[in-house]
Amino acid sequence: MRPKDPNELKRKKERVSREISAARSQGRVSAVVLAPVLDKKHGKGTRAPATRDASERSPQARLEEAVGLAAAIDLDVKASGLVPVPNPRPATLFGSGKVEELSGLVRAEEAGLVIVDHPLTPVQQRNLETAWNAKVLDRTGLILEIFGQRARTREGRLQVELAHLTYQKSRLVRSWTHLERQRGGFGFLGGPGETQIETDRRIIGERIDVIRKELEQVRRTRALHRESRQRVPYPTVALVGYTNAGKSALFNALTGASVFAEDTLFATLDPTIRSLRLPGGSKAVLSDTVGFISDLPTMLVAAFRATLEEVLEADLILHVRDIADRASGSHRPEVIAVLENLGIAAEADPDRLIEVWNKADLLDASSLKRTANEARRAAAVLVSATTGVGLDALRAEIERKLNRGRETIEIRLKPEEGSLSNWIYENCEVVERKSVGEGITALRIRVAPEKRQRLARLAGAARLRLAAE
Repeated sequence: MRPKDPNELKRKKERVSREISAARSQGRVSAVVLAPVLDKKHGKGTRAPATRDASERSPQARLEEAVGLAAAIDLDVKASGLVPVPNPRPATLFGSGKVEELSGLVRAEEAGLVIVDHPLTPVQQRNLETAWNAKVLDRTGLILEIFGQRARTREGRLQVELAHLTYQKSRLVRSWTHLERQRGGFGFLGGPGETQIETDRRIIGERIDVIRKELEQVRRTRALHRESRQRVPYPTVALVGYTNAGKSALFNALTGASVFAEDTLFATLDPTIRSLRLPGGSKAVLSDTVGFISDLPTMLVAAFRATLEEVLEADLILHVRDIADRASGSHRPEVIAVLENLGIAAEADPDRLIEVWNKADLLDASSLKRTANEARRAAAVLVSATTGVGLDALRAEIERKLNRGRETIEIRLKPEEGSLSNWIYENCEVVERKSVGEGITALRIRVAPEKRQRLARLAGAARLRLAAE
């Protein structure tokens, strides 16, 4: 039933918002999670099983993910379920009968928050809040809430705030009565001036401009950091993957770092960079990035572009998958789509991508054997970041991929060739160094194809000798 007094709804929504902020950490906010099941003809969203192709997740898997997203911000999920939507309604998404039925569920569970795992228009969100007398979040709003809680650094908070404001700017649809008021124009006889909704939209727009300028400075700073790393001849490797695939745990296992890793969605927002030592004695730079998710809001991709540029500049990308998750097969195209949105054609350049099938320790004996055979056929590396199984094979594969096209060369330097030695250390990877007497130093180096000709000019082609790996 709809409340008779509109101010009563306003007061309750404000109270619920305060309760969510104050009590979320204690898990006291009751929530109901709904996953609409739409027919394929109605576009994006959770599909009915009859229209689902092999790469898509089942509606039940999407519902479980939505419940996991709610749990990621400590909400107390009282009820969850799939809701068939044969004919989406522009005003409420669900039919009127279903809205009334769900209103009874919300009242019975005394839920102050309803999460709809589907994009809602501003009008749909407002109408559902009015009908259910509760705060409503769609999938985009829920992901933004998680990002807002997870952001720790100033850069992360700026990126999340930009995404939040971009989202809110499109939702100023008179959700509150103050948006209907007008402010007077300049002078005593000015015109009607601008409405409160226009004022709010202008204020949000001004704040967005300020944040974008600050993020542009962040982007330039990151570019300088990358440029300084490029002067050190170490290749870069970036971890990408669906959220909760175990990227941070793998990052820690490969580098010995202690980055926060937890079995929860979006545990990592801020990128972390560490040195990675490879079997042949060479080094690489490994970067851990934010996890991806299906239907990732476009404003989040835009806001986190400064962070994700670490992936753009990487020499090698490790696509980490949770192979113990039944939905792992459907996660892969979601990650590939986000990479393509960033300008990385991962499938067109397979030499730049390694598939890492993580969490092998969660498979039983028969599943492990079957998955290992599948990994060999798919040229993937099966690992467990927890037990360390497969990590040596992964390091070897990383080194093999990074060294493709690079030549290993031996050269001897005289004591007076300090400038040549300096150029080699700045532009090549020194694998081995030893003294051979009379002040002469023998170097075993790896050189990229684009720098091979320059080295030959500086040192003289006759002095360069190909070395066996």
